[in-house]
Amino acid sequence: SVPLLQAARKRNSLNLLELSEAELEEQFVRGDGPGGQATNKTNNCVVLKHIPSGIVVKCHQTRSVEKNRKIAREILQEKVDLFYKGEDSDVFKEKKASEKQKQEKKRRAKENLERKKLFKEMQQLDKE
Repeated sequence: SVPLLQAARKRNSLNLLELSEAELEEQFVRGDGPGGQATNKTNNCVVLKHIPSGIVVKCHQTRSVEKNRKIAREILQEKVDLFYKGEDSDVFKEKKASEKQKQEKKRRAKENLERKKLFKEMQQLDKE
């Protein structure tokens, strides 16, 4: 139900596969999106590739190259963990749990809305 690689980017995962720098290929490119001249003149977007799995991550969340490198490695580590462990990955389990909580919250909100509607209808009937 949840696409595996889209479940990445959960920070609380502790039991992730380790990446070695020898398995990584790193490039610095110009970022895209809003920012004008600041974006068009600097190569602070990090493209990180995990050679054995072929997974590529592009990170341009900050203006700092060092921060982008760190964030890209975190995201790549989670995606590689998902790639090799699949549904046994902690990242996948966290994503499933958060989706379940979200569905439960939606269900409760819907029930409350129904209760409010019924209450208003009862008030209308009492006035008549």
